[in-house]
Amino acid sequence: MATSTHSITITGKVQDIGFRNTIEHIGRSFGLPGMVFNAKDGSVKILCSCEGAIDNFVQAIKERGAESGAVIVDFVDEVLPIDIDLPDNFAKASSDDEIDIGRKLDKANVLLKTGFENLNTDLNTGFNKLNTDLNTGFNNHNDGRT
Repeated sequence: MATSTHSITITGKVQDIGFRNTIEHIGRSFGLPGMVFNAKDGSVKILCSCEGAIDNFVQAIKERGAESGAVIVDFVDEVLPIDIDLPDNFAKASSDDEIDIGRKLDKANVLLKTGFENLNTDLNTGFNKLNTDLNTGFNNHNDGRT
């Protein structure tokens, strides 16, 4: 049976959730040579080689991806007209270049800002309630109603 090289593009909520780790594990369990990486457009890309159909591999990615929190919008499998020499052990390629790191830092900054704003609001509410309770207590004490 002839070996074919597949280029798979998965779109949806597929980055920043550990999806590449899931795909790497599945690829290794199937014994496929290949790699998975995050693309700058927000998709996850897979290059892999196999003999025959990869239907079971694709189905496992869809099932395990959903279990791990991925929301797959589209799954495109293209058989390439050339054979690419891929790593024998399926691997996750690190794509944390400057753009990806910057995107992740921006996302973290928004989360931190929101967290601190919520914390500040909660603290102000708590201190205002404490101040009201203390004033009520002092007023009751001064009125002789302790």
